[in-house]
Amino acid sequence: MATLVVGTFLTVDGVMQAPGGPDEDERDGFAHGGWLVPLFDDDMGRIMVEHTLAADGLLLGRRTYEIFAEHWPRIPDDDPIAAKLNAMPKFVASRTLRSVEWRNSALLEGDAAEAVAALKRDRDGEIQVTGSGDLLQTLLAADLVDEFRLWVFPVLLGTGRRLFAAGTVPAGLELVASETTGSGVAFHTYRRAGAPRYGSFRLDPAA
Repeated sequence: MATLVVGTFLTVDGVMQAPGGPDEDERDGFAHGGWLVPLFDDDMGRIMVEHTLAADGLLLGRRTYEIFAEHWPRIPDDDPIAAKLNAMPKFVASRTLRSVEWRNSALLEGDAAEAVAALKRDRDGEIQVTGSGDLLQTLLAADLVDEFRLWVFPVLLGTGRRLFAAGTVPAGLELVASETTGSGVAFHTYRRAGAPRYGSFRLDPAA
């Protein structure tokens, strides 16, 4: 049984849209693309290498797949992230693509949630999901995510597509690791910890 790990760049107000460039994702008139870039530093680079090398497979939605497939095959394999991403199995969830050309890529067939559930059952190790905001909403609604690795950037945008939108299944989380980069980016790792727990600070009227 594979572990499904979501790695996502987020602003403090939860926006994940277009972190890497102005024209990465302009849907809904989003005008803040590239908000990650000025805060990238050596600490981020080190953590990203460690995170990527832990993967046994990569799961992507159509938009993120196309961005990655245009970029990473052009990066020499002396870059450890490029070497890993180009070599490992990649699974693409898309309703519109008919073929995928990036080496070791395969299209998932049928319903995305059902296909990913089967992928988890049939494989071992760690399947990582990067970006892929629309696919993530499907995975969250189907309660398929085992671990979150969230990069929280010291930025507020006010608009943009968010990771935790309507349809997120309530869940308890356990913080298992946390690190802050020199540029102030907080990297938190959370694992699923059952259902949320509830309580109250209300005083007993009879007390």
